[in-house]
Amino acid sequence: MDKIFELIEAETKRQHEQVQLIPSENFISEEVKMALASDLSNKYAEGYPGKRYYQGNKIIDEIENLAIDRGKKLFGVPHLNVQPYSGSPANSAIQMALLNPGDKICGMKLSAGGHLTHGHPKITFSGKFFNSVQYDVDAEGKINYEELAEFVKNEKPKLIYAGTTAYPWIFKWDEFRKIADSVGAWLVADISHIAGLIVGGVHPDPAPFVDVFMSTTHKTLRGPRGAIIGVTERGIERDEKLATKIDNAVFPGMQGGPHMNTIAAMAVAFEEDGKAEFKIYAEQIVKNAKVLAETLKNQKIKVFGTENHLMVVAVGEGRGKEMAEKLEENGIIVNANTIPHDTAGPLKPSGIRIGSPAMTTRGWKEKEFTKVGIRIAACCQGR
Repeated sequence: MDKIFELIEAETKRQHEQVQLIPSENFISEEVKMALASDLSNKYAEGYPGKRYYQGNKIIDEIENLAIDRGKKLFGVPHLNVQPYSGSPANSAIQMALLNPGDKICGMKLSAGGHLTHGHPKITFSGKFFNSVQYDVDAEGKINYEELAEFVKNEKPKLIYAGTTAYPWIFKWDEFRKIADSVGAWLVADISHIAGLIVGGVHPDPAPFVDVFMSTTHKTLRGPRGAIIGVTERGIERDEKLATKIDNAVFPGMQGGPHMNTIAAMAVAFEEDGKAEFKIYAEQIVKNAKVLAETLKNQKIKVFGTENHLMVVAVGEGRGKEMAEKLEENGIIVNANTIPHDTAGPLKPSGIRIGSPAMTTRGWKEKEFTKVGIRIAACCQGR
């Protein structure tokens, strides 16, 4: 056997023997995996259905249209682009479509739970090419919408991001809409972490309130590593050419030929996500996260959250990476993460980030999450 296949087999074994609690990770179905490993990876398909630059794409067009139709139905939007390679290029495409270099964008600070692509200054595309201003959270890690409204009123950004990578609370989309409207800003929701909770009915839907949304298709959606951009009715009412602008920003603006095996795998996942079983799964994700959070609190561990699938846990100043490594030694996989107003900084954070989606896919319920919570607390407290 080639060494690479030995390593793949070893990684598969690791994933199924250890407790997977990184909130951005999940387990895909065998059907999604089959689509990813198909002969579709052989085909170039630059362009969009009906407008390709290569021949031999009649079947490919059907596959992409099917993915689009299933995704539009799942998220209730009139337009969906399924070609972005991942979340970061998708966010960059949205910025290319809606902004000019130097325009002001507003997103949550990385240290507060925001994402790099939402304007993190100096080192990112969004921070270098646009004038970035960033909002914070309160001591409990929650957005103060009154303070955000005042901040936006003073800064007057052209685009506002509502979305994060480590935010354990429910988003108030209506409040974001009022704030964006107060300065005429585009409102973009990055729902990469919570998309599965939204379609599962356990988190409010942003579509009636935002102009555009972006989501990765793995995480809670249990699909392949790709991304989608949705344009809402509200967005099209504001700019009838918005869908075209988004499409042109994805291709040829940011990337070349789409990965058709990934798009086919999206179509499979979207079909799975629309079933009644997925709603039950989404409900269990939240139940499990809340039980885990309460278990940790009962063990005198400081927990930020949770109302969704994840929580940020304080483990001592600058000790996040150390604790993540210690938990890995005990068969529990989490990631180091900043806590709100972390004084230690992102390279040596003071917390860990924990989520319930992957182990919920594996069939875990409240009993198992209670037990693992006790194990996590014991590690954190040196017991």
